[in-house]
Amino acid sequence: MCGIAGVVNFKESVDVNHLHQMMNIIKHRGPDDEGVYVDNNISIGHVRLSIIDLSKRGHQPMFSNDNRYVISFNGEIYNYIELKEELSSEYKFVTSTDTEVILASYIKWGKNCLNKFNGDWSFVIYDTKTKEIFGARDRYGIKPFYYYKDEFKMIFSSEIKTSTAEFKS
Repeated sequence: MCGIAGVVNFKESVDVNHLHQMMNIIKHRGPDDEGVYVDNNISIGHVRLSIIDLSKRGHQPMFSNDNRYVISFNGEIYNYIELKEELSSEYKFVTSTDTEVILASYIKWGKNCLNKFNGDWSFVIYDTKTKEIFGARDRYGIKPFYYYKDEFKMIFSSEIKTSTAEFKS
């Protein structure tokens, strides 16, 4: 089990302290590692429980090879080895993680990558070029993806209790 969290502000830069507060609340989901990505009005956090590829190469948020896409992922893609084989002629994999397979799948198939996955997941992918964010969870909601959106912000997390983190709007 890992944990994802993030904030997208529509009118101002994010306060990274808010993200850290959210991550502290879900730290029990991922005691092995943690990471953040911040780009002006977006922040994405990850707490990691290392299961597949125990090396530091599995650190998240993870970037695509060209550094265009950033992902924070919780879950497991059971058929990632088969997908990796299918994508290996088009994408140079540097980890043994299912996380990187999700990134390569998204690059190739866009949101239709979800139709390829067998497993349970929740993740967010941010396109640093177009500034678009894509979030998804598995078909049955085994891996939760909670979110809130109003005219000022969108917040998301693996656990609803992160909404108790101090937030300035």
